[in-house]
Amino acid sequence: MPSTPPSPEELAQAQESLGVSFSDTGLLRLALTHQSYLNENPSEGGESNERLEFLGDSALNYIVGRYLYDSLPGLPEGDLTVRRAEAVRREALEKAGRRLGLGQILVMGRGEEASGGSERSSNLANCFEALVGATVLDRGIEEAWPLVTEWLGPELRDVVQSDTPKDPKSLLQELVQGKGLQPPAYELVGRSGPDNEPLFSVRVIVDGEELGTGTAGRKIDAEREAAREAAARLG
Repeated sequence: MPSTPPSPEELAQAQESLGVSFSDTGLLRLALTHQSYLNENPSEGGESNERLEFLGDSALNYIVGRYLYDSLPGLPEGDLTVRRAEAVRREALEKAGRRLGLGQILVMGRGEEASGGSERSSNLANCFEALVGATVLDRGIEEAWPLVTEWLGPELRDVVQSDTPKDPKSLLQELVQGKGLQPPAYELVGRSGPDNEPLFSVRVIVDGEELGTGTAGRKIDAEREAAREAAARLG
């Protein structure tokens, strides 16, 4: 849980534990820099890992999509889409980040560290995305592909070997139709947290009754959580 930028020796140790060698170790250092560190040390300048998170998110969708496309020949597009969403959801990325020990090498501000930042789900998932983005920039997406599929190995094996998980919103829609009820309506009831790590709270209404709520870093994921709860109550 460092509160100072990693030394060259620490960067070398991080690369060894990750199983990747960076040509530009500055990209790795950037991937490990949380915005809270810069907020507490504005005189140092530079940037946080947020732009790398953006790139990593896009790269993950491609890499995981390609992995599933190659691993499941003949599987319909809809099933591939649902499996990809399951493999790249925040909980899956958090597990990968925790396995890689990213919480122990993420550079945070002292306040973030003191409040449990090294264990925070969003920090681990976001750092993992930033690491993917840094790897793609340093090695190219084709060379990054086997590394990412290794880092996400357990999650990818789960979605390949299991039955296609049904999207919670689709499942709820089917249940509602089967019972002759009005279609579900999703309402945003709150937004909290900083701009770079927002939390959306959503509820789902069926026939005028609130049947489920959900909170997540993306509105669509909050809707899915609400739909899961509502489907469990109806099903």
